[in-house]
Amino acid sequence: MELMKILTELVTAFGPSGDEAEVSRAIEKLAAPYVDEISRDVMGNLICHKKGTGPKVMFAAHMDSIGLVVIHIGEDGYVHVGPLGGVKPAEVLYTPVKFKNGVRGVICAELEADVAKLKPADLFIDLGASSKEEAEKLVQVGDAAVFDTPTAQAGDRVISPYLDDRAGCLALLLAMERIGRAENDLYFVFTSQEEVGTRGAKTAAWTVDPDYGIAVDVTPTDDQPGAKHRVTSVCGGGAAVKVMDSMVICQPEMVKKLMSLAAEKSISAQRDVIRRGGTDGGPIHLTRGGVYTGGISIPCRYGHTPAALVDLNDVKACADLVAAFAESRLKKEC
Repeated sequence: MELMKILTELVTAFGPSGDEAEVSRAIEKLAAPYVDEISRDVMGNLICHKKGTGPKVMFAAHMDSIGLVVIHIGEDGYVHVGPLGGVKPAEVLYTPVKFKNGVRGVICAELEADVAKLKPADLFIDLGASSKEEAEKLVQVGDAAVFDTPTAQAGDRVISPYLDDRAGCLALLLAMERIGRAENDLYFVFTSQEEVGTRGAKTAAWTVDPDYGIAVDVTPTDDQPGAKHRVTSVCGGGAAVKVMDSMVICQPEMVKKLMSLAAEKSISAQRDVIRRGGTDGGPIHLTRGGVYTGGISIPCRYGHTPAALVDLNDVKACADLVAAFAESRLKKEC
């Protein structure tokens, strides 16, 4: 697979939480050659199944992105918006955005507003409209907007919106391409509505009923200027093996298994602990009677901003570790 070509296709696909269909179609086309069957559920999860006779393994990467949803159109033509997921005003102010119908605008706030005190509800989108009537011809209440910023390569690194979690989706696709014959019953699930409460993973895990679950996502880094050591992973340090976050404490056996596979296969890896935030691993590990759950994450700087950054070597390492786990000998119990 051509990494940059595919990643660009994924990050530019329209897919705010609750409307992931465009991303889903792109992934389905790329995944089809490597699995036996593909299905969707009511929540919009894309479930790619590579059949096997061994334990069920569910890998989950979320398709959806954060965004802004129209809640009111003012008489002056400015569009009042609310957040879809974790939107921080100071990080998105004056960012260009696009709607599903192709209409574009820019995120703004009141003149002389104290940026440090802004809340998501204080944001507007300027469509260039001069009246409510003009704006209503362009968008409607309930329409969602996403960042409309470019994707660029800087050496081995990529700067782009929505690397959370299209980079994880890419890692799963790369792993699917690399997996040869595997005894395990493999489910590659591209989940919906993660950014608004890991909702898709909850229903998908209930349907799949896996013995093992691996969340493939991005994780914050500890290598930015002024880092306070609230997290542990660094950009370029390899696949980040989840130990814990605010939603899951991974079973020690899962952490040991993933780190051992990394050492055995000469895959760059590091341990991942974050104090805040979570992934699809949260609902997966609580499914039915419980699921042995781990995480394989891509260190990501400036997440949830219009210009996040990841190292492509970390993406490859995550893909390699996913493939190694998928091909490993597993038991019903760790």
